[in-house]
Amino acid sequence: MEQSEFESICPYSDEEAAKAFARISRHPAIPIISKYLYPTQPLNYLKNKISSVSTIDEFQHVVMSEVVQAIVDKTSDGFSFDGFENLRDIQGKFLAVSNHRDIILDPALTQWTLYREGLPMTEICVGSNLLSGPLVEDLLRCNKMIKVIRGISAREMYLSSKLLSRYIRQSITSGRSSVWIAQREGRTKNGLDTTEQGLLKMFDMSSEGSFLDGFKELNIVPMSISYEYEPCDARKARELYLKQRDGKYEKKPKEDLHSILTGIRQNKGHIHLSIGKPLTEDEILEAASWKGNDRYQAIRHILDERIRSGYKLWKTNYMAYDLMNGCSEYSDHYTDDDLKAFVRYTEHKLSKLERKLDRDALRDIFLHIYGNPVASIRHSEQL
Repeated sequence: MEQSEFESICPYSDEEAAKAFARISRHPAIPIISKYLYPTQPLNYLKNKISSVSTIDEFQHVVMSEVVQAIVDKTSDGFSFDGFENLRDIQGKFLAVSNHRDIILDPALTQWTLYREGLPMTEICVGSNLLSGPLVEDLLRCNKMIKVIRGISAREMYLSSKLLSRYIRQSITSGRSSVWIAQREGRTKNGLDTTEQGLLKMFDMSSEGSFLDGFKELNIVPMSISYEYEPCDARKARELYLKQRDGKYEKKPKEDLHSILTGIRQNKGHIHLSIGKPLTEDEILEAASWKGNDRYQAIRHILDERIRSGYKLWKTNYMAYDLMNGCSEYSDHYTDDDLKAFVRYTEHKLSKLERKLDRDALRDIFLHIYGNPVASIRHSEQL
C-alpha cells in the first residue's frame, strides 16, 4: 500500500506511535484515569504501563486489553459473545460492519474479544469529529484508527469517500489488516439499528470489477453489540427530544468527549457481542441481479437482518416494550421487582435532565430507546 496516498486518514506507524506514547504518558489526565481504573495500584501504574511499550501491537496487548478488562469489571455485570466460528472460517481479512451504540466501547470490546480469542485485531473507522484534543487523537490513532472525515462539503465528501474506500479495500485484499466500521454515521439513538445505503455505495466506489467481485473480496461480516443498560441513554433521549421539538440539534463543543466519558463510566449491566455469518457469494449474486440502488438495498437488507438477529434482548428491552405499549406481553421475562427497579432507573436518569423539558415526552423517547429493539425484531419475524 502506498502510504503517502493515505497519510491523512491512516493510523499511526510504530515510529509515530512511539512518540505518541511519550506524550500520552505525560498527560495530566493519565493519573486520574489510572486511579479510576486501578484504585488499588500506585498512581503511576498506567503511566508506567504506557511507558513500557514501543509498538502499536504492544500498546494494544499490554495496555488496552487491560484497560478494557478493567472497564468491563468496573462498569458491567459481565461480557459474553458468540459466533466467532464465523471469523475462523474466513480466508484472509474481513470487513466488520457493526451496529453502533457507544462511541468507543463498541470497537474497543470487539478488539478485546479478538485479542482474547487469538485473532488479529482490526483497524477501526472513527469520525474526525471525535478527535476533540491531542490526547484523544493520540489514543485513537495508537489503536489503529482510520480517520473518517466529517463536516466537509459535498465535493470534498465524495473525494474523501473514494479515498476511504480505496484504503479499506487495499487493507483487506492485501492481507494487511481487517477493518471495523459502524453501519451508519453516528450512534443509533432510537434503538433501531439500520445500515446506511451510502456506506455500501462507499464500499463499492473502489471496486475495479463487477458488483459481485467488489463485494465478495471484502468478506463482509455483520456484528451486533447489545448493552443491558444503554450507554448515554438519557443523553440520547434528550437529543432526540430537542431534535423533535426544534427540528434540529446542534452539539456543543466537547459534547462527544463527554459522551465518550459517560459511556465508559456508566453502569452497562450485561453486554453481548454477536458475530454474524459473512455475506455469501450467492447472496451478493442475488443482490447483483437488481438494478441501480436496489442492489445496495438488497445488501442492506441482509446486513440489517443479521445485525437484528444477533442483537441480544435483555429484560430492560422487554420491560420498556411493555411500558411503552401499556401491556404485559413479555412479563415472563422479568419480575414485578425488576419492573419497579427499571421504572426507578428511568425516573432517576430523567431527573438528571433540565426541569424545563417535557417529562412525558422524554419518558416516551427513553422507553422507545430500550423497547424498539423488541419491536424491530417482532416486525422482522412477521415479514
